Amino acid sequence: MAKSRVSIYAAIAANVAIAVTKFVVAGITGSSAMLSEGIHSAVDTFNGVLLLVGLKLSQRPATPEHPFGHGKELYFWSLIVAVLIFGVGGGLSFYEGVQHVLHSEPMRDPMWNYVVLGAAAVFEGASFAIALRQFLAQKGDTPFWEALHRSKDPTTYTVLAEDAAALVGLVVAAVGIAASHHFDKPELDGVASLVIGLLLAGVAVALVRESRGLLIGEGIRPETARAIRSLALEQPKVRDVGRILSMYIGPDDVLVTMDLDFEDGTEAADAAAAIAAIERQVRDRYPVIKRLFIEAGTAPARERWSRPDAAQAPADPQQG
Repeated sequence: MAKSRVSIYAAIAANVAIAVTKFVVAGITGSSAMLSEGIHSAVDTFNGVLLLVGLKLSQRPATPEHPFGHGKELYFWSLIVAVLIFGVGGGLSFYEGVQHVLHSEPMRDPMWNYVVLGAAAVFEGASFAIALRQFLAQKGDTPFWEALHRSKDPTTYTVLAEDAAALVGLVVAAVGIAASHHFDKPELDGVASLVIGLLLAGVAVALVRESRGLLIGEGIRPETARAIRSLALEQPKVRDVGRILSMYIGPDDVLVTMDLDFEDGTEAADAAAAIAAIERQVRDRYPVIKRLFIEAGTAPARERWSRPDAAQAPADPQQG
């Protein structure tokens, strides 16, 4: 989590400086695209603060009312961030673009826009590089897009998405301002603002989708469940495994429950030894599984693993 904070602090620092500069220059030049970019940076700044709030609240200890802790706080606040990107960032940028297209005014002294866009690209690029470097260190050998989709840490993919959208937005704004200036068509500046609004809305929808899955109880991947089941079946006295239930409590905290069906006549000591061995192997292979509950008994017939995900486990999955 400490590394996650570094990328968030870097993003906040960059966005504060950039937002103020963009708003000032937007007032001087009258650029709609620059105003949209200022809104974008201001929203990203506030979003970074909300992610820090989510991180702080998610680390509170368990209470009687929340026996599994408060890890899902981070997912809630990341959802709020996504909604703000969509409503405030995307909505206001799109509105500003429509207004500028319908009531366009000639741009004044556009050179300042290029200066600010260049400086913003440097700051945003530095923030993106920090977030990307941390993500690449965490993903290991997993392909980039697959690792990004599998990530359960909103601070990772949210900062990456925001910084990437910011860099693309700067390019769009530069193209819109240059085209508006070159062709003497102020409407093109407004079109750039519209594109920036659509870009932010698209990023927000993707973030909402990720947060929604984690908030409503997303579990481990099917291949990970198959691997755990395979580990359990390797124990000599285990006859069958009931359905494996799981849920992410936090980015690095997974709850897993499973039922074991032992052979008839299995001694209690042998069953206990098998359960202890399974717990040890599962925790060693998947450190994120912090809460593992195994119950000995007869797996219900309807829960028998005759389903497709009962296939042989892969050689060695890297994460849950």
